[in-house]
Amino acid sequence: MNLLDSLLARRGVVANACLAVVLAAVLAAESWDLASEGRQVWLDCVTGAIVCTAAIARERGRGRAAATGLVVSAAAAVTAWLGNVPGEPEFAAMLALLVLLAAAVRVLPEVPAAAIVAGGAALGGLLAILHPDSGVGLPAAWWATGVAAGLLLRIRDARRQAGRDAVRRAERLELARELHDVAAHHMTGVVLQAQAARIVARKQPALLDEALRDIESAGTGALAAVRRVIGLLRDDGDAAGLAPAPEPLVDLVERFARNGIPVTLQLLGDSGDSSGIDSPEVTGTVYRVVTEALTNVARHAPAATEVTVIVSRGSRAVTVEVTDDAPASASLRIPDCGYGLVGMRERVEALGGTVTAGPRPAGGWSVRATVPVRRS
Repeated sequence: MNLLDSLLARRGVVANACLAVVLAAVLAAESWDLASEGRQVWLDCVTGAIVCTAAIARERGRGRAAATGLVVSAAAAVTAWLGNVPGEPEFAAMLALLVLLAAAVRVLPEVPAAAIVAGGAALGGLLAILHPDSGVGLPAAWWATGVAAGLLLRIRDARRQAGRDAVRRAERLELARELHDVAAHHMTGVVLQAQAARIVARKQPALLDEALRDIESAGTGALAAVRRVIGLLRDDGDAAGLAPAPEPLVDLVERFARNGIPVTLQLLGDSGDSSGIDSPEVTGTVYRVVTEALTNVARHAPAATEVTVIVSRGSRAVTVEVTDDAPASASLRIPDCGYGLVGMRERVEALGGTVTAGPRPAGGWSVRATVPVRRS
């Protein structure tokens, strides 16, 4: 699970726990009021407990949960009418029904969602017939609120997904453009070694076996490099083309610094510039990580006074870290909206690497990527 998914999952658990506390408090309060008035409590407790539990456990099946809430509420209304007990379902069950409706409309396909909405409207009509003077029931305004909330959340989710899909498509196109250069880089080496093998075969036949081993090794490296790039090219409709090789990191940093924010570049180990980091796919990935991180600083941390870019090449991996010193109060970055981070992570993970991003304890923001070094 990546960082974005982890944050969303935790937020959902906390929100559901808060909902459980609120529903339990409302159910307890209204049961206490009914008991203090000398009215029947058991029907309210049973109905509220079932419908509220369905709302809390809705993630196990939102359609089933909503249908359960509707059926139980309708049964409670009929039971209350037959037993001359006013006001069922009560407020806690109604609140849980709104949650169930909004959740169903948000994620269910159109037909099941429409069926849930129609079932809610039918329940509202039943309540109006059985308890016309109670003033409780499920008013149309409440049901409309649940439908509206579900539709708004559905639209927001669709827009977010469209944004993520656009990022992934852009990344696939970019990788497709670079695929030619990656393949050409390795294939050129294979061709040169094959030409050298022909010369060796004529002049030093004893060394031919070693030359063929070198060709085999180069071909294996070329195949692995192409497969790593193709790993993200999942859309057959994307057109491939040629892309220029990335400029050296020194030039990239200088160009960014001209926009007003000083940048310090540190090249550790034997990293050199971007053209000498490693194979073309690793070179391009490091360059894109730095580009995206600097772009995010310019967009979301205009108060930053200094940015540091550290590229360290070890024997097994290249590590890239981009940090800034923008104060937390002046930063506009929101992790949930990091569509650029989605593309960056996909690109790095395609090579077997990792990406982390988030605020630093001392202030500012940090993006760190580790890309394994694979030798041909």
